[in-house]
Amino acid sequence: MVLGIVGVTGMVGRVMLSVLEKYKFPFKKMYVSASQKSLGKRLFCINQAYKVISITHLLSKKPNIVLFSSGSEISKKWAPEFAKIGSTVIDNSSAWRMDPNKKLIVPEINSYFLEKKDKIIANPNCSTIQLVMILYPLHVKYHIKRVIISTYQSVTGTGKKALNQLNKEKNNKMVSHIHQIYPYPIYQNILPHCDDFTKNGYSIEEIKLIKETKKIMNDENILITATSVRVPVIGGHSESVNITFNQNPDIHCIREILSKTKGVIVQDNPSKNIYPMPLYAHGKDEIFVGRIRKDFSHPNSINLWIVADNLRKGAATNAIQIAEYILKKNYV
Repeated sequence: MVLGIVGVTGMVGRVMLSVLEKYKFPFKKMYVSASQKSLGKRLFCINQAYKVISITHLLSKKPNIVLFSSGSEISKKWAPEFAKIGSTVIDNSSAWRMDPNKKLIVPEINSYFLEKKDKIIANPNCSTIQLVMILYPLHVKYHIKRVIISTYQSVTGTGKKALNQLNKEKNNKMVSHIHQIYPYPIYQNILPHCDDFTKNGYSIEEIKLIKETKKIMNDENILITATSVRVPVIGGHSESVNITFNQNPDIHCIREILSKTKGVIVQDNPSKNIYPMPLYAHGKDEIFVGRIRKDFSHPNSINLWIVADNLRKGAATNAIQIAEYILKKNYV
């Protein structure tokens, strides 16, 4: 088993190393790749140093599985090259998510879609993963009619440069126009702006939530709308979600379903101030849900609050869980 990582020096790439160690992923050899400026750097995983090599060098090693976390342009160019030599690519960018010929996978939901012939597998957007982990088991029971989502997303979802901007602003340091990732300060501020805006007024992040959710849940009839907001939080996305079902849901049943869902932890006791928060989800692989309650303003509707570490289950962990599944099925 030869494993490759593309984009290993980025925020998600480094978390991938941590998750591989935690999950004791069974590789015999691993090769790691990043941009030109990172060549020669050494990164550690399971008490061993791995030297960063070029992506062409990685291609020559013919890895069985390649974890991509380097942006959509790199994925579009190089994922097919690895697929040609028989590697299975699990891609964390947006390059292949909405390609009708590529599977968009959250293992707990739709891993059974995968086949041995799937050589490029898309990892969903971070905010989508935590959303569908909650929606899907409820959809199976009550059938979802409509979803209204408001996200509160960490700066780590944008990357290292955004984190640097936040830290500099927090320390009262000037941020030059060149190094300012957001159009306004993010420290002690909230931006209703995640990714670029499109002609219809929605941001790309909002459109991802809408389209990816329908694809993963395999139901184009669900009505979904979203507003994505960037908040000055390090490590963890939060979502306020309103769900309307085709039938009247029982709140006790909702809690029971979610309590029994693998990878989900219910934290829902407001009387004791127990509810999910990014501060405590940081570094964890589970999806946390709470504030589960009836929406008394609309029939068959509930509200709930979802929190997850966007770099873990929202990215690195989900990708490695996909890799575990295809190994278990002997697809490589």
